[in-house]
Amino acid sequence: MPELPEVETIARTLAPDVESRLILAVDAPDQSALVTGSGASDVEAFRQLVVGRRIATVGRRGKLLLLHLQAPGGHDGGTIAVHLRMTGRVLALAPGEAPVRPRVILTLSDRGEGGLQLVFSDVRRFGRMHAFAPGGGSDSIERWPFYRDLGPEPLAMSALEFRQRVLYPGAKGQDGRKSKARIKALLLDQTVLAGIGNIYADEALLRAGIRPDAVAGGLSARRLDRLFAAVQAVLTRAIAENGSSIRDYRDAHGDAGAFQNHFRAYGRGGENCLDCGAVMRSLRVAGRTSTFCPRCQTA
Repeated sequence: MPELPEVETIARTLAPDVESRLILAVDAPDQSALVTGSGASDVEAFRQLVVGRRIATVGRRGKLLLLHLQAPGGHDGGTIAVHLRMTGRVLALAPGEAPVRPRVILTLSDRGEGGLQLVFSDVRRFGRMHAFAPGGGSDSIERWPFYRDLGPEPLAMSALEFRQRVLYPGAKGQDGRKSKARIKALLLDQTVLAGIGNIYADEALLRAGIRPDAVAGGLSARRLDRLFAAVQAVLTRAIAENGSSIRDYRDAHGDAGAFQNHFRAYGRGGENCLDCGAVMRSLRVAGRTSTFCPRCQTA
């Protein structure tokens, strides 16, 4: 599943191609991929929200790719949010290029160098493209529960805030009792932190020397600060490497990422630890396979 570095890379590679272009048409070979702010899968309602709008900026929130739209007259035109899920891709293709298994095709205006197709493809069909109306009404992105409940961005927070989010997540911490949840489960919880998934949780925990099944509330401030530094370092390096391409992920130009060449934990169960040589082990945390070094990582 594309995580924060992959979606950030898609946003950065897509922005120069699509920003300032008008959305001229929406074609939906798979109509179930389109969702409006009301939660309905309605192609015509989707078209009414986006056609004639200009793509002002391309950004990201957590694992969501965001296209901020501008209405005629320069007014707020709402937002398109693409949730890639497991195998989703967003590609910028020239007219005539044949997309592979497209679910949605947005035809964009000519900007002097020719028109463009923004294509959302998704082999396993779990992803969705949402259109939201401007403002703060019930059909706006601010009222979408998934978006509204996202935790802070791990690259835009302090070590103190990180400790507070992990030790006292959500309403559970209001009574002052520390979390009994496993640390990896909290890293994967998008309401605690936005954008981290299985790959980067494993990589950060190894670098911090913390087992994925360690109880969060039992970790010292020093160890949590070390984990915070590892999270930021891993995410920053992965963005610099354009993300990780294991099977499906590609950026907006169809290029693969390279951070998979630097994995030290993810997917390396049964192999030797690159730091100490011990055999890496795997266990299940929060329903996900977690790989760790029994010598370098402690609870």
